[in-house]
Amino acid sequence: MLGMCRGRRKFLLASLGLLFIPALTWLYLSVGSFQVKPLALSSLELQSVSQLGEGGDRQALERRVRAMEEENRALRRELSQPSHRLSGSGNRRNHSRNHSEEGTGDSEGQRVGANASDCIHQPVVDKCETIHVAIVCAGYNASRDVVTLVKSVLFHRRNPLYFHFITDSIAQQILSSLFHTWMVPAVRVDFYDADELKSEVSWIPNKHYSGIYGLMKLVLTKALPSDLQRVIVLDTDITFATDIAELWAVFHKFKGQQVLGLVENQSDWYLGNLWKNHRPWPALGRGFNTGVILLLLDRLRKLRWEQMWRLTAERELMGMLSTSLADQDIFNAVIKQNPFLVHQLPCFWNVQLSDHTRSEKCYKDVSDLKVIHWNSPKKLRVKNKHVEFFRNLYLTFLEYDGNLLRRELFGCLSEADHNSENLQKTLSQLDEDDPCYEFRRERFTVHRTHLYFLHYEYQVSTDDSDVTLVAQLSMDRLQMLEAICKHWEGPISLALYLSDAEAQQFLRYAQGSEVLMSRGNVGYHVVYKEGQFYPVNLLRNVAMRQVTTPYMFLSDIDFLPMYGLYEYLRRAVVQLDMSNTKKALVVPAFETLRYRLSYPKSKAELLSQLDMGTLFTFRYHVWTKGHAPTNFAKWRTATTPYRVQWEADFEPYVMVRRDSPEYDRRFVGFGWNKVAHIMELDAQEYELVVLPNAYMIHMPHAPSFDITKFRSNRQYRVCLKTLKEEFQQNMSRRYGFTALKYMTAENNS
Repeated sequence: MLGMCRGRRKFLLASLGLLFIPALTWLYLSVGSFQVKPLALSSLELQSVSQLGEGGDRQALERRVRAMEEENRALRRELSQPSHRLSGSGNRRNHSRNHSEEGTGDSEGQRVGANASDCIHQPVVDKCETIHVAIVCAGYNASRDVVTLVKSVLFHRRNPLYFHFITDSIAQQILSSLFHTWMVPAVRVDFYDADELKSEVSWIPNKHYSGIYGLMKLVLTKALPSDLQRVIVLDTDITFATDIAELWAVFHKFKGQQVLGLVENQSDWYLGNLWKNHRPWPALGRGFNTGVILLLLDRLRKLRWEQMWRLTAERELMGMLSTSLADQDIFNAVIKQNPFLVHQLPCFWNVQLSDHTRSEKCYKDVSDLKVIHWNSPKKLRVKNKHVEFFRNLYLTFLEYDGNLLRRELFGCLSEADHNSENLQKTLSQLDEDDPCYEFRRERFTVHRTHLYFLHYEYQVSTDDSDVTLVAQLSMDRLQMLEAICKHWEGPISLALYLSDAEAQQFLRYAQGSEVLMSRGNVGYHVVYKEGQFYPVNLLRNVAMRQVTTPYMFLSDIDFLPMYGLYEYLRRAVVQLDMSNTKKALVVPAFETLRYRLSYPKSKAELLSQLDMGTLFTFRYHVWTKGHAPTNFAKWRTATTPYRVQWEADFEPYVMVRRDSPEYDRRFVGFGWNKVAHIMELDAQEYELVVLPNAYMIHMPHAPSFDITKFRSNRQYRVCLKTLKEEFQQNMSRRYGFTALKYMTAENNS
């Protein structure tokens, strides 16, 4: 408010000056006989008057008046400009502007922080203008880190967004699945194959921990679409504290040949005084940090950017031998030769947090900050006076529920999302008054899914007998992971049903476990929580789709397979000719009520514990029909595999080929989820074959929330019965006469 008043006062004084000076001049020239005290003249003008005498006095005065009138016209032109030009006058105003654009940017940051928005004109971005963002992202860890950046951008944004990801095959698989299931309105995503660009930069020796992908920003003019004119380029370790449209608006401030918007480097790296014999690449002053870049792609292409940076890199590498900071070194070397290319951004657009930065000098108050850059290899463990504030800001977005970011941008026409439209159409056809509406709706709920949440590395065996264990779990079963990894040495595909905050708890748990970190062949796929039911069959399907081995063992997280089951199943694949026949190999299931169990190391030891009452056949006392067809009496003495017939409610744990049918998504929570799957295997004429020397044991745990609801809620049981009947009707339509036995068996059971 104070700034507004000062601005109006200056405007009033300038207006009075414009009226007063011409009037005084006219009066002086008109009344020549009056004795008026002469105006103060410069020494040069005084000398001229003395030489010319009385006639020259009048001529000098006329020249003085004309000069003043010229100043008046210049002042009128300045007053006609937008009000932000009146923040100062003369040299002071020019100095302020140059300090903002060519210095550290502190001056502009102070004006913004002082709440001077009433007097400073800010370029406006149209609310429906699409903002383009380019990010280089490769590998499992970077794919996980970039999600926090995307959340922070989505949280503040009010414009359509277009993300351009330069990725390897791993990151593309993860991020394409994530965005496809995220379904955020007015967000478009494209991917560009980094492997096709490697040859452009692979000749550059690079010591930076980002590897070859740290050089990819140099080739964005080639990688991105030729009709894309401008783009904001971000590192994956960035967190936004404001609307990205504010940064997009800075493009309007570019002048002349400026094509790069960058923030000054906030460390002494390029000054070369960090340690003895430190020899950095050439840079302009402190150099610039490339964590945040504004690129005018169309102008860069006209300037032949590709040739420009290549020639510079080749010349500098003759003496430097390699880059230390990847693309940043080459960007700075180019700018050193061509300083006119850069438009310096205020430092709050890239507050750099590493041990050697002076980021505290960039701001007076943390509320002034726009973008936080964790540009240290230590990331959140960096030393900084306000590191707790920065860490809390980061953690807020890290654990923020991403489902809340699925909000519409009203008033903007966006590209039609056929998946979203079809989903809305399907949901609109459901009857909300149906007592089982929530069950039916769950079948069509799209759960945000992050595949390979942790690093995964496994090469499938070449003998075509490899098997992956498939299971699903929630946070309350996390303690089973280490035990399963000790019992099953083969690949594992797990779907975890977690909230965003729980996903971070799992990450900390896994990274603190030597057992889990020593296993690169476990794929963890996070399905984020949504709705009121546990989507058990969706989770199973997610885990199954990520299986890369020819066969999969469909288990549950609370079962421990016998030691050596992985190798036993691989041998069974060959012995039973699984590749040429449709078989489902049944692994007999047992249970214990003891939390501490001396796990049997052989079938003979298991039978002994069975006889002593330490072990029982699974669910023999509450759900006998679930596993009775396994024929445990026969299994006790069997030495060869034997075939069993399907019976109503049979739900064994089986190994099948990877191309076997998925689980039916209509079954959620507790009840009939495995039964329906086995029924479909039987309908597709899979043989059910029991393995004589295989077993698995269910470990005790507290009852799940869903089984509690099943037992206590009558409506839950009624809806489950309704869903069963609908599933059987669907089976009859799909499999015809063959499926009639399922209806008959259900009625007789």
